[in-house]
Amino acid sequence: MAMPRQHLTIAERCAELAVARSTFYEWRAKKRAPRCIKLPNGEIRIRRIDLEIWLDNCEEAA
Repeated sequence: MAMPRQHLTIAERCAELAVARSTFYEWRAKKRAPRCIKLPNGEIRIRRIDLEIWLDNCEEAA
């Protein structure tokens, strides 16, 4: 079984969560997006672990 990539692009993250890129950037502007890494070329990546932590924090209490 292949290991999932450890650093996701914005497009990969949006596809995985089925949200529009504009939604991600809106969350980012509101400081509600998962932690991001900005590369020297300006591209943004998200560590898979940061995405998992962010998703865990989005869970509603039962």
